[in-house]
Amino acid sequence: MPGSDRVIVYEYSPEIAEDRINEADLIFALDFNVSSRLGNMSGLILNSPATKIMVDHHLHPDDFAKIVISYPEISSTSELIFRMICRLGDFSKINLACAECIYTGMMSDTGGFTYNSNNQEIYIIISELIKIGVDKDEIYRRVFNTYSEQRLRLMGYCLYHKMKVYPEYKAALITLSAKEMKEFNFQNGDSEGFVNIPLSILGVDFSVFMREDEDKIKVSLRSQGTFPTNKFSADIFNGGGHLNASGGESYTTMKEAIRKFEEALPLYKDFL
Repeated sequence: MPGSDRVIVYEYSPEIAEDRINEADLIFALDFNVSSRLGNMSGLILNSPATKIMVDHHLHPDDFAKIVISYPEISSTSELIFRMICRLGDFSKINLACAECIYTGMMSDTGGFTYNSNNQEIYIIISELIKIGVDKDEIYRRVFNTYSEQRLRLMGYCLYHKMKVYPEYKAALITLSAKEMKEFNFQNGDSEGFVNIPLSILGVDFSVFMREDEDKIKVSLRSQGTFPTNKFSADIFNGGGHLNASGGESYTTMKEAIRKFEEALPLYKDFL
């Protein structure tokens, strides 16, 4: 994406990131609303004297930012940024590079416009971005059709060996251990989208993907219809998010995380 070569990732370049944060007069917090999502970087941000502005669309924002622009009804933070630019009277300043980034954020945060995206205004915005020159088909190919062979083999392994379906609860679970990730030479992003796949099974409305990271079990939750993944995530996995797309974590073993998930399913049967 335009400008991606200038992005500094704290995990890979902590000293450079720390210098930039210390130099900053203004810090934007985009697409997250609790400081804990920053991980090891949270202390730097919280202790920085810079003015902090949150722009986000998740429920229940924290108060770590001086200015909070939060609209949970908006499909994505990228859509919200587009609306802010227009409200400021600067639509004419949106060039192709900016338009491509906005569209990519809108597309990726709605699963390719498959959830949280039934507002007609979203498509009015898309039409304006296309007028600027966005090639939405090319962006889709670059985001979703440029994966490695190893990722595809990992996906097949997960679906055949690691997916469990719970028909009585209209639910499915995929798990991936650290050992399995090593065997498949796992790279960041290789499991992106795995959580959505079980939703293509007739009768499955709730899907969970668990991945064993270094110090925790990362949990992704997706649903279709009215099942509240954000409530399930908050109650069981210390997380949150949207109705149909949420995230959480468990500082336990994978076995314990699976047990918590399975024991919680009967409690949510009325939602399914």
